[in-house]
Amino acid sequence: MNNTKYVFVTGGVTSSLGKGIIAASLAKLLQQRGFSVTIQKLDPYINIDPGTLNPYEHGECYVTDDGAETDLDLGHYERYLNIPTSQANNVTTGRIYQSVINKERKGEFLGKTVQVIPHITNEIKRRIQLLGETGDYDIVITEIGGTVGDIESLPYVESVRQMLWEKGEDNAIVIHLTLVPFLAAAGELKTKPTQHSVKMLMQSGVSPDILVCRTEHEISDDIKRKLALFCNVKKEDVIQSIDAETIYDVPNLMLKEGLDKVVLKKFNLSAEKEPELRVWNDFLTKHKNPKSEVEIALIGKYIELQDSYKSITEAFIHAGSSNETKVKIRWVHSESLTTTNFKEKLEGVNGVLVAPGFGDRGIDGKIKAVQYARESKIPFLGICLGMQMSVIEFAKNVVGLKDAFSTEMKKECKNPVINLMESQKDVTDKGGTMRLGAWECMLQKGSNAYNAYQAEKISERHRHRYEFNNDYLEQIEAAGMKATGVNPKTGLVEVVEVTDHPWFVGVQYHPEYKSTVLKPHPLFVDFIKASLKQSKS
Repeated sequence: MNNTKYVFVTGGVTSSLGKGIIAASLAKLLQQRGFSVTIQKLDPYINIDPGTLNPYEHGECYVTDDGAETDLDLGHYERYLNIPTSQANNVTTGRIYQSVINKERKGEFLGKTVQVIPHITNEIKRRIQLLGETGDYDIVITEIGGTVGDIESLPYVESVRQMLWEKGEDNAIVIHLTLVPFLAAAGELKTKPTQHSVKMLMQSGVSPDILVCRTEHEISDDIKRKLALFCNVKKEDVIQSIDAETIYDVPNLMLKEGLDKVVLKKFNLSAEKEPELRVWNDFLTKHKNPKSEVEIALIGKYIELQDSYKSITEAFIHAGSSNETKVKIRWVHSESLTTTNFKEKLEGVNGVLVAPGFGDRGIDGKIKAVQYARESKIPFLGICLGMQMSVIEFAKNVVGLKDAFSTEMKKECKNPVINLMESQKDVTDKGGTMRLGAWECMLQKGSNAYNAYQAEKISERHRHRYEFNNDYLEQIEAAGMKATGVNPKTGLVEVVEVTDHPWFVGVQYHPEYKSTVLKPHPLFVDFIKASLKQSKS
């Protein structure tokens, strides 16, 4: 018999309270107590996945090993738990409806009228339980996107109500995350928004078992007692989540508040051990007490919304802690870089990272940033599009192919050093059709990439349609840019390096997706190490 326990995390009052961080922190504590835990995100939007969404709309699109384009919260789950997620960890309304409609077309409902209840809710429940039934997890934490009261979230809340009834109170509980705002004019914390939020949740037939209250100020015992009384929970089930210096403080704060103990008590579970956060706290100590500082220019097209580069900024935090160095990011919009100002705008940085992206906007600025890093001998890391721009810059300014470009931006360019992948030429649909997920790469011994990984064979996650054009490989290598990483089956160039440069690496894949607190990504660690060396010189 399957004994998986289910925790549902809902949000009220306002969005962006940090449901994902609370879910990940709870999961971390339960994992450290010896339980096998995973987290999934249910997103109420109708897109099948966030792969077709503009980064300005949704922040970064996170990619899993199995090639799923998912919500950025899955990145937090992996960074905290140090275990990979999959397609099953992210479900959207679009995917739910698509599945139900496909079944209806095949006649699987035996002529019945297909409705939100029971067909949509049954599909939601099936998806929620999929991880519990197939993943051998003790506890599955499910984060419900959006805010209680949103029309689009109602089928999810109803599915939770049904599961609470079906599983029983020992096997399924609800954590409701709300805001307890501080009104400066009154000089006090206000509980009414939380009361209204809980009331709205209860109108849907769901009563929260635990309240987690986001706050800027300490919540007194009196306020906890008041919340408990009017929200129908025990006082010990009111958990304070005070604003933290960094998201990595939250597991410690939740441990102090006893969130994991309250959850285990609800499930009648006893833990093998107390949470052991020594390695986690070593990381935090180094992060908060750096011995050095470096400044990295992050060249991007979507920097107005910094969540567009969430995994990159978190990877910098992990790599910075590993090097006991504070990584200060200089956000540079690639459209702002011109032929006349690029040196001035990048002057003084210790490293340059040219970020991923799509389309032709801001491309010239990215090429100028590459040129600055290469000519100034400043450590350079190019990711995906950033790697492709480094190839174009090198082909133009070193090889002498002045009209070298990518067919993504110039379909008829004379020297397409970056070209559409052969397997992509007949693809017309945009969603979920790129080269996605984990692919192997063989590294050349002695290269910067090999020295960083300390391995010849690696596996990294991808998300692209265009690739290095091998017709130009011999010419480009002869001029001093080497392909130091290649896919063993396809011959696709995965890593390029400039040989007469202290640290110049472009990678077709996304190393940032695999960086975690316990395993900072070796390429980022080495990039920061090289930037630190540059700063001292």
